[in-house]
Amino acid sequence: MAAHVLVAEDDRHHAEILLRYLESDGHRASAVHDGRAALEHVRRLRPDLLLLDVMLPGLDGLDVCRRIRQESDIPVLMLTARAGEDDLLLGLEQGADDYLTKPYSPRELLARIRTLLRRAARGADHDAGLIRVGPIVIDPVRHVVEVGGAPIECTPDEFAILAALAGQPERVFSRAQLLRQTSGYDRDSTDRAIDTHVMNLRRKIEPNPRRPAHLVTVYGVGYKLVDLPRPRRDG
Repeated sequence: MAAHVLVAEDDRHHAEILLRYLESDGHRASAVHDGRAALEHVRRLRPDLLLLDVMLPGLDGLDVCRRIRQESDIPVLMLTARAGEDDLLLGLEQGADDYLTKPYSPRELLARIRTLLRRAARGADHDAGLIRVGPIVIDPVRHVVEVGGAPIECTPDEFAILAALAGQPERVFSRAQLLRQTSGYDRDSTDRAIDTHVMNLRRKIEPNPRRPAHLVTVYGVGYKLVDLPRPRRDG
């Protein structure tokens, strides 16, 4: 899997060797030699993976990794001469995806890079199928709903109604239209069943079910799901 790999390594000779390894494996590679340049290049170039040495001037690799994790999910493979368990755990706690101790073989390095890239590609494919409306995330394949990152339990009919509403946010659905999404449609259910499902959904997705902000009633017509903006992250 060809990718753009950014190498953050202060030893220029070693960085050159890493670039050759990567290019021989079919990747496009570039190098920087201090922590601030690593941050700048990740933000500007958006590489597919970062090879990050721990001992960088300016900002060390741990600080770089921590800052990157606040704004990006790029795979990070940390490189270090430190072999202690505490150092390894510290790197992983800052958000590194993997950790390789020097000296290492080129084959092991390239194998770990391929693994991280495959994992990232699977994650991207999975995210592409998600339905997001404000803080609500619906995974139609796994039949999972999350609100603000926390999973919630839905019955099959509740899931079907929420997925229909989320598929076209801001569109008003009549009770009859929502009833067609449920298993109860073939059992001579009534509009009242939809009201019950909506009430139960509000208990699960609304901060205040008595004053719903997401799943709202359009009087005389039906219901819609409002795509509220996500809260801004300060700093």
